[in-house]
Amino acid sequence: MKKYDDEFKQNAVKKILDGQSAASVARELGVGEGLLHKWKRARLATASDAEREVIELRKKLREVEMERDILKKAALIFGRGS
Repeated sequence: MKKYDDEFKQNAVKKILDGQSAASVARELGVGEGLLHKWKRARLATASDAEREVIELRKKLREVEMERDILKKAALIFGRGS
């Protein structure tokens, strides 16, 4: 069983929290996806309330940006039919 240092774990979790999928991070780093989720849970458990709020707000921002992009594409598609 491999041992990963704290810096490696923190960088892996940061990639996930920055919006990269756990599956893509797992492939990139050669680590099991389940292990990444375990590291993420541990990180969130030790995070302060302010850190948790920032993480949640970033997640919500990514969702809203994705919805905006979808709506822009739909507007272009439906705008052509008129």
